[in-house]
Amino acid sequence: MRVMVMTKGDAADEGKGQPTQEMFEKMQAFNEKLVKAGIMLGGEGLQPSSTGARVAFSTSGTSVVDGPFTESKEVIAGYWIWEVSSLAEAVEWAKRCPFDPSYGDSQVLEIRPLFDMDDFAETVDAETLARSEQLQHRPSD
Repeated sequence: MRVMVMTKGDAADEGKGQPTQEMFEKMQAFNEKLVKAGIMLGGEGLQPSSTGARVAFSTSGTSVVDGPFTESKEVIAGYWIWEVSSLAEAVEWAKRCPFDPSYGDSQVLEIRPLFDMDDFAETVDAETLARSEQLQHRPSD
């Protein structure tokens, strides 16, 4: 199964800047273990919400809000996509993730399984699913 692992913190974390050399090296070593184990399919750190935007949809129209998103209690700081045999395996890997004590107790990893095309077989026709799967697995430019 594929899962998305999101690194979360609170809004105050965004002002703490870049990780230290030591923390960067610890995270790099963790990522190398994930790759060597065949777990990590991808992942990136995210810039602060002040550099982003939110597009909201409603029956009255679409609205755009530029960051920062100060009303948010949690912010997503980065993510991984992992291939694991079970949620329990993902949890075990997540528990090995380096922890940066300078961020206090606000660090959280949230693990969410990704849908596979088979999950939609009861509600979406086979042709549409096949086209969607081709888009998912197209070669990178």
